[in-house]
Amino acid sequence: MTNHSIAREGGCICGHVRYQVSSDPLIVHCCHCRGCQKNSGTAFALNALFEADRVTLLSGEVEEITVPTPSGTGQDITRCAKCKIAVWSNYNMGGLRENIRFIRVGTLDDPDQMPPDVHIYTCSKQPWVRLPENDRRAETFYKISETWSPEALARLAIIETSAGIKIS
Repeated sequence: MTNHSIAREGGCICGHVRYQVSSDPLIVHCCHCRGCQKNSGTAFALNALFEADRVTLLSGEVEEITVPTPSGTGQDITRCAKCKIAVWSNYNMGGLRENIRFIRVGTLDDPDQMPPDVHIYTCSKQPWVRLPENDRRAETFYKISETWSPEALARLAIIETSAGIKIS
């Protein structure tokens, strides 16, 4: 299913930062937790997860800031050094920080290609947000082994083996 030669680009609003992703995402989360609501300034965050080595900064300078998360582990948000738009995040838990980038779908040149695979933390979803009836959802998080596609699980196993970690 994944065509590893697929290349999609994105960037910040001022155009200073440009990046490329070189595959389909592992999964796309629509997160409704209060932390994502505060960090995005809206009702949810839409993140596409990619192996870190499949995300390339093409141009521009970025800066990382660490912000608290409800779990207490924190997240590093990578922003354009000029306009401060968040382009991706790294979560500081279970080996995710160095190995998986959470690309902000809205920063892709064609964000329409990446609708959510799952809505997470729906327990704190804004009451006026209506989810499509057939969309997958979880009250909090989910079991990776039961939610990710077989292909994404195989890619995750490669990350776990090469990094000597266990995420799933």
